[in-house]
Amino acid sequence: MTIASMTGFARTQGTTGDLQWVWEMRSVNGRGLDLRLRLPGGFEALDQPVRKRAAAAFARGNVSINLQVQWVDRQAAYRINEDWLATVLARAARLQADNATAPIGPDGLLGLRGVIEAVDEAPSPALEEAAHAALLAGAEAAIAAMAEARAEEGRALHAVVGAHLDEIESLTAAARSTAATQPQAIRERLQRAVSEVLEAGALAEDRLAQEIAVLAAKADVREELDRLSAHIAAGRGLIGRGEPCGRKLEFLAQEFNREANTLCSKSQDIDLTRIGLDLKAVIDQVREQVANVE
Repeated sequence: MTIASMTGFARTQGTTGDLQWVWEMRSVNGRGLDLRLRLPGGFEALDQPVRKRAAAAFARGNVSINLQVQWVDRQAAYRINEDWLATVLARAARLQADNATAPIGPDGLLGLRGVIEAVDEAPSPALEEAAHAALLAGAEAAIAAMAEARAEEGRALHAVVGAHLDEIESLTAAARSTAATQPQAIRERLQRAVSEVLEAGALAEDRLAQEIAVLAAKADVREELDRLSAHIAAGRGLIGRGEPCGRKLEFLAQEFNREANTLCSKSQDIDLTRIGLDLKAVIDQVREQVANVE
């Protein structure tokens, strides 16, 4: 099982009778699922069935679906626009009466724009029904092809995100092994900090307890490291389920960043600070990648 990307493209085409059709579908990142259909006139009945199938296939992403159709091998029909012809004849008669123009012959009248116009022949009901079924099947094939394209890119994302989690785990282990995180080092830093507080002047017992608690919290980063380890396990679990998890991964990346920031702010050791900065760099890469996860 693997995650899926929100980026994909698919194209299907076919012919039914004298109708040629092409479905094109594109998908990019989005916070939710946004389906946009462009259908030619007369094919509006496909809108809801196609939307329903796309919504069942995709959980997130801005998905554009476009249908192009063309009738082939069909003789064009024409008719004379009698209303417009009567208007032209009346105007020509007035001009001739004023000697403003010579008589207009039939060829001239028929050559005027709008006198002869094309007539769209509506397809037969049987052809409409057959075309509807064929077009719907074509849309289903395009949806399946784009789902596979998104899954293929998702497999690449799975490998990249998994490698980043491995790197975060390695850096977390390195942070645990630094001298600054060892109990003896923490104890010594705390003792020095308490001595500095006591040297600063007399403090009330409750205030002294508060200062010691604050110093102890700042001196120990093991809690942050434990949370980083828990986040790593959660991330691996999410990408291994094969379910839409992009939003959860984005939230998890924020939590990773929070712990890395706290680690850097608490650090009083150059090695630990360097590891914290490396963690932030890797976490930024994770955030960029999971923004494209469905």
